[in-house]
Amino acid sequence: MSLSHVNEQNQAAMVDVSAKDVTVRIATAEARVTVNDAVAAQFDGRDFASKKGPVFQTAILAGTMGAKQTSSLIPLCHPLPLDSCKFEASFAGHEAVIRCTCKTTGKTGVEMEALTGANLAALTFYDMCKALDPAMVIHGVRLIEKTGGKSDYRADA
Repeated sequence: MSLSHVNEQNQAAMVDVSAKDVTVRIATAEARVTVNDAVAAQFDGRDFASKKGPVFQTAILAGTMGAKQTSSLIPLCHPLPLDSCKFEASFAGHEAVIRCTCKTTGKTGVEMEALTGANLAALTFYDMCKALDPAMVIHGVRLIEKTGGKSDYRADA
């Protein structure tokens, strides 16, 4: 098996998807943010209070914008029209978990869009809370599941 984005001349290249079937493709990714007591104290059971506004809501908007711009940020990604981009955000203990699920009908998967969405949401969470905790840690960014392409994937399966 070889890397999909390297051609015969060992150069970076966009994958040719012209022969692939159009299918419904879905991917879910997550990012985690570990925070200190000061940030945790701002959680009201649904969102975080911030001078900049509601943290989870703003992070979700930023994540959605990021998912839609993935091909502009990652050089070899195909531009994809997203049929859907949804988020789940939760908080327990000292950890926020942000999940992004992207869906498209096309010839290539939406893993990178889901990963970008989760990452941008986590970065926005950090930006909105950094005054209380500049040592927050964004971690555990990973693909949880993908379906609809040549091979499906499920983490921990």
